[in-house]
Amino acid sequence: MLRHLRVTNFAILSDVTLELGPGMNVLTGETGAGKSLIVEAVNLLRGGRASADIPRAGADEAVVEAIVEVPVDLRARVGAVLDAGGLPRRVDDGDGGDTPARATHDGPIAVDEVFIRRIIQRGGRSRTYVNGALTTAARLAELGALLIDLSGQHQHQGLVDPGRHREILDLFAATLGRAGAPGKGAGRGRKRADDAAARPESDARALAEAMAAAWDRLRTLDDEITTLTADDQARAARIDYLRFQVEELDAIAPQAGEDRALEAERTRLVAVDQLQAGISAAEHHLYAGDDSAVDRLATAIRELDRLGRVDTALAELARPLVDARALVEDVVAQLRGYGERLEADPERLAQVDDRLAALRRLVRKHGGDLEAVVARADTLRAELAGLDGAGDRLEVLRVEQAAALAAATELATALTAARRGAAAVLEREVGGHLAELGMAAARLTVVVEERPLGPTGADRVELVLASNPGEAPRPLAKVASGGELSRIMLATKLALRRADEVATYVFDEVDTGVGGATATAVGAQIRAVADHRQVLCVTHLPQIAAFADHHFEVAKAEVGGRTETRVNRLSATGRKDALARLLGGQATARARAHAAEMLAEARKGHAA
Repeated sequence: MLRHLRVTNFAILSDVTLELGPGMNVLTGETGAGKSLIVEAVNLLRGGRASADIPRAGADEAVVEAIVEVPVDLRARVGAVLDAGGLPRRVDDGDGGDTPARATHDGPIAVDEVFIRRIIQRGGRSRTYVNGALTTAARLAELGALLIDLSGQHQHQGLVDPGRHREILDLFAATLGRAGAPGKGAGRGRKRADDAAARPESDARALAEAMAAAWDRLRTLDDEITTLTADDQARAARIDYLRFQVEELDAIAPQAGEDRALEAERTRLVAVDQLQAGISAAEHHLYAGDDSAVDRLATAIRELDRLGRVDTALAELARPLVDARALVEDVVAQLRGYGERLEADPERLAQVDDRLAALRRLVRKHGGDLEAVVARADTLRAELAGLDGAGDRLEVLRVEQAAALAAATELATALTAARRGAAAVLEREVGGHLAELGMAAARLTVVVEERPLGPTGADRVELVLASNPGEAPRPLAKVASGGELSRIMLATKLALRRADEVATYVFDEVDTGVGGATATAVGAQIRAVADHRQVLCVTHLPQIAAFADHHFEVAKAEVGGRTETRVNRLSATGRKDALARLLGGQATARARAHAAEMLAEARKGHAA
């Protein structure tokens, strides 16, 4: 439910705040007062595009803010959209702002309300915030599709576009798989078929999802088969190339890190004379030479032992020197062993040089380092194995392709049955609503025709209308006037209202082209929608405004030499005056009496 809306510096909306309530909210006012601007502001909350000239003259930016209470049945889906976009489920109001939530996101917090803010800069650029976090208009559009549904004077395009009709039918068909009867205000001619609701095939949404998955699987198999069979000559050439590369790599058989080990070995082989001379000198200084380290340590140990007989503390100092002498002798032993193994080996040096040269050629050829060459060898072997086994793989794929086609065809058949069953119920429900809206002679037909198998099944769906008895049904765009389209759209929306997963409906002058008793019927039907979800309705007709739970009047005023829009929430007396002005231009006694009668009739009709 759109609970709080504030619009600032938005054309003539200098600073407008609406505290909307549940049920049916109505906006009335003279043409040009700013009602359409309020609807445009609401559309921005759905991710709509902002006009470049929206900011009020003298202002750098316009701001639209809203708090939307999320119905219980939509909270899981809204939370999933927030999580997918990395958006918080609550707002941390630590900066003293008037944001709606009072807790940080710490675990799976229920999404009971969402705070949305759009800032539109002069020139058309905008920033979008959800629960205080910056996001994109595209992400807001995904969220807005669950929060606000907008139907207006210029929103009929989807209804007259046959490309959207399958979506409308599938959305309606999904409701037939749910338990429960139509809600309050469903009216005559809209009784659901209980046996249809009980049939598993009525769950068109699950069938449509399964159909899309089956088609994806079929296309994947088709693409793989095409790849394997596209060019046998090119595949054979590729196999020859891969086999040559793999044989060369296998002949050399490089090992990760092998080049570094060989470089170290080569360095030792080249420096044999230098190493032998150094080992001999080290041994001389440590052990073999006159006045060697071992001899000096032995002399020091004997002296400390002698002095230790005088002071035992000096005897203790001799122990580390004994350990040091043993360590020096151990190092000398290791040097001798290393020297004995060390000898010039020109043959081994040549082998090392040849091996290093071979490894370097591979690195230059395949790029990277030796580890990359080893990884490349594994990749080439895998590709070669795949191409060598293409024949066997192709046979397996064709078996899988036949099974996938059979599964997709079976799902498409079930989906067609669900759509045809839903089409009959939709025709009946929309027909009942059209009768109540003054189009009893009109007949809406849902045509479900066969088409080639695709991701949405094997159907083409189109809504066609016969406006009068005896006329053949024709496409909506060719036979329906603006007023008829408004009523058809409303009738369709009424039929879909239990399927539409949306928090708030916005109807922007959908009463175009209607009046009199038909206008009263339109008001009653919009009132029926408001029994299910919140409604915000912009209208010029008193017959519709009379059904409102909350009535707001939009008016222009001159403030400081500039035009501003003001929105007033009307009291019971104010409502009578507003309806009286809608009836006759002035709130005369007779007009006010007529308005009071209309309000009473609307309350009576709703209570019934």
